[in-house]
Amino acid sequence: MNSVNSTFKDQVEVKKSKFISYLVPIKEYKILLATLKKEHPKASHIIYAYRELNEFDQVVENSTDDGEPKGAAGVPTLNQLRGANLINCAILTVRYFGGTKLGVGGMVRAYSSAAKSVVLKSNLVPFEKLIEHIIEVPYNRQRQIEYHFKNLNIIPINREFLNSRVCYTIKISKNIEDKLIMLGVIDLSS
Repeated sequence: MNSVNSTFKDQVEVKKSKFISYLVPIKEYKILLATLKKEHPKASHIIYAYRELNEFDQVVENSTDDGEPKGAAGVPTLNQLRGANLINCAILTVRYFGGTKLGVGGMVRAYSSAAKSVVLKSNLVPFEKLIEHIIEVPYNRQRQIEYHFKNLNIIPINREFLNSRVCYTIKISKNIEDKLIMLGVIDLSS
């Protein structure tokens, strides 16, 4: 499976209708959807489709046609995500009507083409499931732990100072977890 770490954009035109597509990490799709609605108030439709892995390792999918005929926009976009074996990302497509009706089949092809185009222009990365860890260390180990975090490009989600300890919450790949175990930062035996 693959994913993306940043936002990618592409545009296709079909019979004077413009289809502007964005491929984004799942955590950014709601923000981008709100932004697109503000930036494109005259757009005919803003559709989306996403796939994400939930905490039970199940693939969760959703799509919307945003007023287009049922199954003519969201599902073809979702099928492009499936076909590219993408996870934890979304495709949003803004459509500006060009004056010529495309018909349901034409819309399916247009939205599929727009989604495929943005996927092809994107920098896909191999998907790695992130594992959450809570690490508590005495104050005298704080610099050492943060040194290891910096060297491994780990940005803690949270850092909390307790009575005599510092508590970090991090999300890391299995590969990074193994390195932290070797460094003695993580102890899975407890």
